[in-house]
Amino acid sequence: MKTWFITGASRGFGQLWAAAALARGDRVAATARHLDALRPLAGAHGDRLLPLELDVTDRAAAFAAVARAADTLGGLDVVVNNAGYGLFGMLEETTEEQARAQIDTNLLGALWVTQAALPLMRTQRGGHLLQVSSIGGLVAFPTLSLYNASKWALEGMSEALAQEVGPLGIRVTIVEPGPYGTDWSGSSAVHTDPIAAYEPIREARRSGAGARAPRDPAVTAPVILDLVDADDPPLRLFLGEYPYPIAEKAYRERLATWEAWRHLAARAA
Repeated sequence: MKTWFITGASRGFGQLWAAAALARGDRVAATARHLDALRPLAGAHGDRLLPLELDVTDRAAAFAAVARAADTLGGLDVVVNNAGYGLFGMLEETTEEQARAQIDTNLLGALWVTQAALPLMRTQRGGHLLQVSSIGGLVAFPTLSLYNASKWALEGMSEALAQEVGPLGIRVTIVEPGPYGTDWSGSSAVHTDPIAAYEPIREARRSGAGARAPRDPAVTAPVILDLVDADDPPLRLFLGEYPYPIAEKAYRERLATWEAWRHLAARAA
């Protein structure tokens, strides 16, 4: 039996993964901005679920929630930084408030929860941190510049973290989903006020995204259970086949560009 701490558990991946963990007999501390959103989980699983109200952008509240979960559940084996949302719009359209809110939630929220969990995991000499990123954490897309920025930063932070805490017995996995039918682009999303000059780019993006049918997110739950049960989990894990050709193409192009311009780079040696 494992004990979990999952942020953003009111819907989407967080809710599905919490339900899967509870269904197999694990205990879960599940967080949401509003406790009402956790009632379906609480009603189905009783005292094996600890519902916690948490806005991950509040550092003190994140530390308090992790401490309460650890005290109530007797430790934490798996911490899932899942809370986040999509900010849709061109970089020029993005307000300061929107940019700060995106980084505060998607990056700093994960930082605060991670910082709160690490002393406990160091004492335990073990634990597994799951940082929920995206294919957008490896490859950038128009209309998602600040979302990409938040996930690229999360990936860099988490890769460095893995090297810092690996010798202490703590594992880190960056989970990189493709498109799934969650609420990420629905009611939880934020949209900028559009500038007309960008409309052709926006329309091309909409047409391309609309051609891809998102998968049922429920298929990810058993994968996550197998991931946290693995003896030697990976630093990165795609969810689904969709990210593979996109990432492979991007890395081929990056390597080709670096090589093509190596003659100029060499002049700075």
